[in-house]
Amino acid sequence: MRVLIYSYNYYPEPIGIAPLMTELAEGLVKRGHEVRVVTGMPNYPQRQIYDGYEDKLYLTEERHGVIIQRSFVWVKPKPNLVDRVLLDGSFVMSSMVQALRGWRPDVILLTVPPLPIAVPANLLGWLYRCPVVLNVQDILPEAAVHVGLLKNPALIRVMEKLEQFAYSTAHTVSVIADGFVDNLTSKGVPTEKITCIPNWVNTNFIQPLERDDNAFRREFGLEGKFVALYSGNIALTQGLETVVEAATQMLDNPEIVFVIVGESRALAKLQEYCDAQGASNVKLLPFQPRERLPEMLAAADVSLIVQRRHVVSFNMPSKTQVILASGRPAIASVPSTGSAAKAIEKSRGGMVVEPENPQALADAILHLQAHPELAAAFGKQGRQFALDRYSFEQSLNQYEALFERVVASTQANRIFSLRPKKSSANLSS
Repeated sequence: MRVLIYSYNYYPEPIGIAPLMTELAEGLVKRGHEVRVVTGMPNYPQRQIYDGYEDKLYLTEERHGVIIQRSFVWVKPKPNLVDRVLLDGSFVMSSMVQALRGWRPDVILLTVPPLPIAVPANLLGWLYRCPVVLNVQDILPEAAVHVGLLKNPALIRVMEKLEQFAYSTAHTVSVIADGFVDNLTSKGVPTEKITCIPNWVNTNFIQPLERDDNAFRREFGLEGKFVALYSGNIALTQGLETVVEAATQMLDNPEIVFVIVGESRALAKLQEYCDAQGASNVKLLPFQPRERLPEMLAAADVSLIVQRRHVVSFNMPSKTQVILASGRPAIASVPSTGSAAKAIEKSRGGMVVEPENPQALADAILHLQAHPELAAAFGKQGRQFALDRYSFEQSLNQYEALFERVVASTQANRIFSLRPKKSSANLSS
C-alpha cells in the first residue's frame, strides 16, 4: 500500500507522538509499503525551530525509506492564544502544498491534535478518493478546557465543530485507550467506526538494563542513591510541584534523590520552585539524546507518572508503556479513574496514589525503598505486560490490518457504486 501519514510531529522530535509516528512509518516501509509523511518543521518541545530547519518554507527529506515532507509553522516559545491559532493555521495552509506533491495514497492516517488539520487531510481524502483514518491521541477541546488551556467560549465552540467534522468525515477513528471509546460514543460516533490500538513501545529498544553499572548514574552523581525519576513533558497537566513537595519531605533521607528530565525552559521555572521549597535533593536535567533513553530509565529505582487531579479520565501519557517496558516499578500520581491508573493496575507494574498529594507520593517511594523485593516484582510484571500488550510488532500488525481493511472496503464500495443499474424495463422482464 501507499500510506500518507499526516502528523504535525515527527523525527527528530524526541517525545510525544513524534517517536511513535516515526517508528510506525519506518515499520511499514520495512514491510514493503510506501510511506510519505506530511509534517511541520521540528520544534517540539522547545517551541523553537531546530537548527538546520530555520527560515525554510518547505523541505523534503528521506530517512530509512520514508519520504518526509516538511512545511513552515508559526512557532513562539511562549505562545498566547493568537500564537496557538497562528501555529495551527500556518500548518493547515502550508502542509496542503506538500501533501499535493507526490504519489496518490491508498490511505491517509491523520493524527490529532491539532484538530484543524482534519480539514486539509479530509480534503485530500476527497481529492485522492481514498479513506482517512483519524488517529486520536487526545480529545480536544475537552482536554484543553479541563486543564485551563482553552477558556475562550467562541474558540471552544469552533473547536467543538471541528471535532464533530473530524469524526464524521473520517472513514475510521482509531483511539489509544478504552476510555476514548466511551467518550466518542457518548458524542454520537458509531461504535463500529471506532477501533482501539494502544500506543506501543519498542520493547527491543526499551528493555531492562543494569542499574548499578550504569553510565547515566555515574555521569550525574547518582551512584549509591535511590533514584525516583520523572522524564517527559512539564506542563499544566503534570503538576511537577507535587514531586518537588514530596522531595522536601525526604530531605532527612540522604539516600533518596529525585531526577526530573525535561525541556530546558520548563526546567528553569521548576528550578525556581525547587529553590523556594528548599528541595536540594532534586536534580533537574535537560532532555537526553533518544539513544540514551534505555540507559536513563535503567538508572531509576522507581519511575514516576504525574498528573493533576482535574485531568480528564481518558488521558493516557505515552510514558506509561515506556516505563513498564523498562522493567522498573512505576508510581503513578494520577486520577484513579483514568487510563494511566487502569494500565498500572492491570499490569501490576507499580502503585497508584492520589494525585496532587505529596505525602501519598512520598509514602509510596519510601515503601518501595524499604521493600526492594516488591519493587523488583512490580518491574518484572510491568515488563511482561508491556511485552504482551504494548509491543511495537503487535501494534504494527493492527495498523497494517486496519489499513488493508479500510482500503478494501473503500474499493469495494467504489466498484459497487460504478456498477450499472438495471433499467425498469429489465426489472419487469
